[in-house]
Amino acid sequence: MNKDLFHQANMMVMAGDYETALRLYQATLSDDESLEPGDKGLLHHRIGNCYTKMKRYDEAIDWYNQASADTDYDACGSLNYNIGMAYAALRDYTNAVKHFEISISDRDYKKVYKAHLALGNVLLKMGKSAEAGVEFREAALDEANPDPTKALLNLGVCFMALDRPADAVASYESALQFDMKQNVRNKLYASLGQAYVACGQMQKAVESFEQSIADRTYFLSSSATVDYQRAVAAVSQGTAETTQAIPSLANDTSGLDVSVSTNDAPGAHQDEQKAADNDNYYYADAYDNAPYGDSEERFFNATDEELERWSRGVVKQDRKRRGVGLKILIAFMVVILLALAGGVVLYLQGYGYPTQQQTVEKLFTNTNGNDTQVFHPRVKEADIKNMKSLITPNANVSIDKVAAGASISKVFVTASEGESGAIRYQITLARDLVGWKITNVELYFASRN
Repeated sequence: MNKDLFHQANMMVMAGDYETALRLYQATLSDDESLEPGDKGLLHHRIGNCYTKMKRYDEAIDWYNQASADTDYDACGSLNYNIGMAYAALRDYTNAVKHFEISISDRDYKKVYKAHLALGNVLLKMGKSAEAGVEFREAALDEANPDPTKALLNLGVCFMALDRPADAVASYESALQFDMKQNVRNKLYASLGQAYVACGQMQKAVESFEQSIADRTYFLSSSATVDYQRAVAAVSQGTAETTQAIPSLANDTSGLDVSVSTNDAPGAHQDEQKAADNDNYYYADAYDNAPYGDSEERFFNATDEELERWSRGVVKQDRKRRGVGLKILIAFMVVILLALAGGVVLYLQGYGYPTQQQTVEKLFTNTNGNDTQVFHPRVKEADIKNMKSLITPNANVSIDKVAAGASISKVFVTASEGESGAIRYQITLARDLVGWKITNVELYFASRN
């Protein structure tokens, strides 16, 4: 693989320039002689990621499928995760479910909790609350999941939709132990209040509702407002605790509105889009349309045991969060230092923007354009005129080699002029801040060099 082009493409992805990254990945892919086993799959994967970022999901799926066809490239879990996300963005939930299930079946996939969460989101959109609950629970219990909050919140939504408010309370209370944005916490307290109403625990319901609106930035929904008024009335009449559950108006799947969001489509994620998941789908032996068997039965039977496991997990998470402020500060400083170190390394290796190749291409395509965009400020106008006289406009240009350095780089170019043959150039560039501009253009003769 041409590592120079590949790294430049990665830099463009980091910069958010997906069009340029796409072109560079495709240029790398076209250099067949330099490709090693597995390189085609990786490049197809990255190209799929670019299309995903550009919200061209059909094209992304095609490239992910080509990546999975490369038997030397093993990324089944992440490829199928990304395909599922692309189908979810297209609202093709049937295919999305299929690929999330394939992703989950890959035992080598290290972030299977993401596939469980995404599958739960899609199932919730399809109205399959029990099956969605199974997936959210799996995501919450996965030890690799760094933040089970969203899974617990959505699990509470499923419990309310299944008219199991006591279990919803347990899910919401578990979620409260974790850090989250204030607006999400406010919505969580409101949902918890409605679950308490459905359980007949009116005093707790009033406290939760009041907690949700305490900072005056959140407003209760119409159904939550009705439940709040019922709870206040019950407390004022001395019937704050009832002996049987009271129907709540919250038995739907709207919840916190944190259920599936296809806006985080693949990629989001650079290779978790590895952002790439694909579909020359090697199915696990046990794979079928219902990989968990009778998911609803499992959902009801395992709840109490697994809620106890959540409680133990919450205690462990609480210990880990002691001294969290200092840990966050240290982590932030480490990230900054690593970013600076990485920037220095890339600078010394010749990376920049615009790249050497982009500057050279602009020289041949914009011969009558603004010279300041191409030539270094220290080059005199007379020298620029002489150098431009060597250039044939609109020739077919191919870059043969880039000899990159920290401050000086040389690019070797072949310009084809149809029947007239080809001319080779040696173009020298110097740093201009973080980018590159030309300091010299000369004809290159292999026999002399």
